Amino acid sequence: MKFNHIIYKVEDGIAHVILNRPEKYNAFNFDLMCDIVNVQKVIKKDRNIRVVIISGKGEHFSSGIDIKSIMGQPLQFFKIGWKLNPFGTNMAQRFCIGWHRLPVPVICVMHGISYGMAMTLALGADMRYARPDTELAIMEAKWGMVPDMAGLQTIRSTISQDVANELIMTGDPITADKALEYGLVTRVVEDPMAEALAMAEKLKARSPDATAAIKFTNQKSWNGSTRALLARETLYQIAQLISKNWRIMDIRNRKDPNKPFVKRQYWW
Repeated sequence: MKFNHIIYKVEDGIAHVILNRPEKYNAFNFDLMCDIVNVQKVIKKDRNIRVVIISGKGEHFSSGIDIKSIMGQPLQFFKIGWKLNPFGTNMAQRFCIGWHRLPVPVICVMHGISYGMAMTLALGADMRYARPDTELAIMEAKWGMVPDMAGLQTIRSTISQDVANELIMTGDPITADKALEYGLVTRVVEDPMAEALAMAEKLKARSPDATAAIKFTNQKSWNGSTRALLARETLYQIAQLISKNWRIMDIRNRKDPNKPFVKRQYWW
């Protein structure tokens, strides 16, 4: 699949998704939004991918939505927000929640400004590593709007409601250190890409089936009922115990640490 404004490459089981509109600070126009939604589909179909790393080319991760481009094309604006089923997802919501639905860990590497839509994209990742110079903001309030890209799904399980209210209602930027204090980023490090690659190698040493099951158990049960969590734990565990990768993990732990896994086996 051809992409307009992202670089997509897979190296040794790690899928790199690189925002590639540096002359516009990687601002999201319609084509870039389509690229994100489409690359999610490509990754989901490739059962050999073990980890996804999202990053941005140039001086900044992303300045957020390209207002001039999007608002200048009413039909594109309609396509981004339209959905027939109000309980389903539109393009803007898949932009964030689509990363949740991938059966592999997703790590976002952030630097420079990460505003608005860029923050929503980052919230879709399972881990967020930021450089100390990163500035983050949830900016819909500055445009007289409410967050509508599914980012609240992650925010509500990440930070307290009062802090969320401050950030969302004001739209004020915060530093990487403050984001770490709030829990919006996982780590603040000088070289977040190196940190992401090191984490990717650790994750590749685990069964891809178990990693997928752990991710989906957390995603679906973090704010759910205990009954649903217990049921999901049991079903996913049975799936692990009959999988080839569970037996391979046992061999790696006891005999041969370099025995390769087979590709992810189940529907996740």
